[in-house]
Amino acid sequence: MRYPNMKKGALALSIVASLGLTACSDSDNIAQMPEPPVMQDYRVTVTNLTANQPFSPITLVAHGSANPLWSTGEMASVALEKLAESGDNADFAAETGVSKVEAGGGILAPGATESVTISLTPEQSQSLTVLTMLVNTNDAFTGIGNYSLGSLAAGDMVSLRAITYDAGTEANSEAKGTIPGPADGGEGFNAERDDVDRVHAHPGVISADDGLADSVLSASHRFDNPTMAVKIERVK
Repeated sequence: MRYPNMKKGALALSIVASLGLTACSDSDNIAQMPEPPVMQDYRVTVTNLTANQPFSPITLVAHGSANPLWSTGEMASVALEKLAESGDNADFAAETGVSKVEAGGGILAPGATESVTISLTPEQSQSLTVLTMLVNTNDAFTGIGNYSLGSLAAGDMVSLRAITYDAGTEANSEAKGTIPGPADGGEGFNAERDDVDRVHAHPGVISADDGLADSVLSASHRFDNPTMAVKIERVK
């Protein structure tokens, strides 16, 4: 007559043991959850040093050090071509090695300053490129390329200057209908390449005032190097 009671007791012990094992398993899983990554924040402050060359929205691109966004003497990527001809930065996110892209709030006027913050994981914090188009040109851009962030500890800041580059994708005709900025309001990106097809230091604007009869630009649109001042500060 005791056998039924013994079976019930064994079953109860089995259930309790099973619940105990389940509780231990859940506790172990919680303990093993990975810690969220510690983010590193960088504030990038850009000043437009030109007299009459508005900048397209400032673009910050975090990427691997082995994947520069441009190299002098090499062909521009389509992403760089679009930025240099129209100020469009949308294609950088899909470039090889790119982990994050941040952009400024809009056009940066001559003499103006803007700060943009980018927040990165340690894995993303390899190199930073800062670039923008001089919009009263055919395909000129200025920027700091492939800057190594590894040298900056929290609280550190570095000041840099940038020259202007020619993407080499569009002839510097300065002609009506070819410049997207307020000096002309013409065409932006055009997939056809009709220049040397390599990135190089920009030779500068000629303008109608200096004898280029078909130019829609004036002497005010000329620029000297450097054209952009950049401060990169690691704030966290």
